[in-house]
Amino acid sequence: MFTTLRRLTALALFALMPLAAPVTANAFETRATAAWVYDMTTQTVLMDKNADTPVPPASMSKLMTLNMLFEALRDNRVTMDTTFAVSTRATEMTRLGGSTMYLQENDRPSVRELIHGIIINSGNDACVVVAEGLAGTEEAFADLMTERGKAIGLSHSTFRNASGWPDPNQRMSMRDLGLLGKRLIEEFPDLYPIFSETQFNYKDRAPANANNRNPLLKIAAADWQADGLKTGHTTEAGYGLVGSAVMGDRRVIFAMTGLASDKDRASESEAIVNWAFRQFTEKTVVKSGVRVADAQVWLGAADSVGLVPAEDIRLLLPSQVQEQVTAEVIYNGPVEAPIAKGAQLGELIIHVPELPDARVPLVAESDVAKGGFLKRLTAAAGVLRARYIDAAPAAAPAS
Repeated sequence: MFTTLRRLTALALFALMPLAAPVTANAFETRATAAWVYDMTTQTVLMDKNADTPVPPASMSKLMTLNMLFEALRDNRVTMDTTFAVSTRATEMTRLGGSTMYLQENDRPSVRELIHGIIINSGNDACVVVAEGLAGTEEAFADLMTERGKAIGLSHSTFRNASGWPDPNQRMSMRDLGLLGKRLIEEFPDLYPIFSETQFNYKDRAPANANNRNPLLKIAAADWQADGLKTGHTTEAGYGLVGSAVMGDRRVIFAMTGLASDKDRASESEAIVNWAFRQFTEKTVVKSGVRVADAQVWLGAADSVGLVPAEDIRLLLPSQVQEQVTAEVIYNGPVEAPIAKGAQLGELIIHVPELPDARVPLVAESDVAKGGFLKRLTAAAGVLRARYIDAAPAAAPAS
């Protein structure tokens, strides 16, 4: 048997897909210098603009500080009631300017208070307290952040401090920030709701600084609701946001940076969420068990076996190009019998304009037993014929 990669164009596949009349959709041209938009429900990247470029993350890098603290909670190294000391270095962050929780050296804030101070107040001082409380020094903590970041898949991130304070070696990409936000949502569902809280005023010290800066939390949209994550701003970075919002069963997360003002950040983040939810449609393109192709079988009781998806195939489709979706089936064949129903034999590759290809496993629709003696004899004869008779050079014509 000679196994070769088979490619079958599945032209009939989308005749099975009920499509509504396409609605005109416009590509979104963001004003951000870098952005990454991701539909968590369907695992679809909707936008990638310089998403892997390491840039100054400003306070958005506080998400990594929170991840480190959340992991310490999960591992029982600290509890929500654990208290940390406040060093002179931490209080100096308030004197240097920037966002603060207004901690003082005689304070002993709890982990619960520090989480709120970082998420809601964006407290640089709170980040230093956490860093020193977990690692002894902020420098050691930053090294741990970089090491841990690589371990969880942040490929374009390096850290030199816990707060996002400007440093030429403090860098993150928008994809890394989005993936980090995704991790916080998925890994820490009991802590994530804190990101949607709008006010925290530690010991009533700064009512003017008590409000969550995330502009999406102020929007009362009729069909979607934002619930996180973190803003950022420095002169070098511009204005940025890692945001997340939910509409029905869908969740969208995004990271963007480089906006000129907080007003631009607010309007751009709302526009991105509206575009992501309203210009893409989630559809079941093929039901589980529906045959999309046939694979040739070698030495089987049947000459072919149907290839079917084991589960419903649901895709996020740009509404304006739904009728331009194409697909192909690939498998190594012919497939040698016996074949068990449900065994993965191939893959369906779905090409969606403007989005990455979707790759879906295909399994055997039914069992195929080995063929009998006559079947094997016939197959062997066919191989011999292919090798020695059909491949033999033709005799020279008689002169």
